[in-house]
Amino acid sequence: MKNRPFLARINNWFVFTLLTVIVIALIISSNILITNLREKEAERIKVFATAIKILQDNQQKSSETQELLFAILTENDQIPSILTDENKQPFIFDGSSRNIAQEILKDPNELRKLIRKMENNYEPFEIEVANGDKQLVFYDNSALLNNLRYYPYFLGLFILSYLIFIFWFLRTIKKTDEGYLWAGLAKETAHQIGTPLSSMIGWMEIMKLDNPESEGVQEIEKDIERLRTISERFSKIGSVPELNDMNFNQTIQENYSYLKTRISKKINFTLQLPNYTVLVPHNKILMSWVIENLVKNAVDAMKGEGSLQMSVFERNKNILIEVKDTGSGMTKQQVRNAFKPGYSTKKRGWGLGLSLARRVIHEYHNGDIKISQTEVGKGTTFRITVRKA
Repeated sequence: MKNRPFLARINNWFVFTLLTVIVIALIISSNILITNLREKEAERIKVFATAIKILQDNQQKSSETQELLFAILTENDQIPSILTDENKQPFIFDGSSRNIAQEILKDPNELRKLIRKMENNYEPFEIEVANGDKQLVFYDNSALLNNLRYYPYFLGLFILSYLIFIFWFLRTIKKTDEGYLWAGLAKETAHQIGTPLSSMIGWMEIMKLDNPESEGVQEIEKDIERLRTISERFSKIGSVPELNDMNFNQTIQENYSYLKTRISKKINFTLQLPNYTVLVPHNKILMSWVIENLVKNAVDAMKGEGSLQMSVFERNKNILIEVKDTGSGMTKQQVRNAFKPGYSTKKRGWGLGLSLARRVIHEYHNGDIKISQTEVGKGTTFRITVRKA
């Protein structure tokens, strides 16, 4: 698997866009609903003001009319309102205000502030009374409407948080499934290697009986030992390994010595180690696998010719291992995808090496592995960070 299928990426973006549109639609519809409620409250205040005007009319009214008007006035049990003269001086008598706290009504300064706030929010209703004077009815949103004003944003935030959680949850499940898949593949590989390896060991013992000092026998024996190490590496994927090796210099030096004899002579392969013993709790077999993976990738990137430098140094109580090559370098997209399972720039690559290397460093050694520097046409530097003992 080189990359995710194009249609799969399109489907993911379609779902994300659809959910985003739904969230935006909910916010817009909620705002429309609140606007309608605000208009309804304004209409109620208009009826309330009209009732006050009719009550103040000097004409005689029937008892039924008066009861209806009083019912309209008392029906307003949520919208704050107050009656003032044309100079905005409030009337202080029973029924001149509704749903305003007594402590505000008793404090002239607070009452004036409230009237100014109401005027900033809504234009007051004007009432012409019988003697030609004018009165004003100031009003504001009810407590319910004020609370609903923030509802669309809370709703949008909740839905957005839910979508983020779902995205994280599905991504975690996917990564877990991929981890089990690669771990199962690794263990199956180790199992498959084990059968012919056991046979090769048996045949090697027979060959030793004829000529135990043969150079060919010794080289084949080294390769068999290497195959045994590889098999053990794969078998450890998916299980928690013991970090019982401490001499980090020795692990790196052994890897360097082995790899130097097996890569192209046209590659100038060098190693820089501290002149003191570096102690790092690690699993020698798995750490060697990571180093070998990075070195082989570097060799492939240089197409068998160039300079390859491996160095170990200490920084802020951490031990850093850098593998720097003068190969083809990487693009930004390749850097983003380099550690993803199944991603590979090679025609025959499976895209497992760097993914498993990251798993070994992150999950088993509580460290970090990343591409610290790269430039197309000039090379790449991989950096591993682990804590020293």
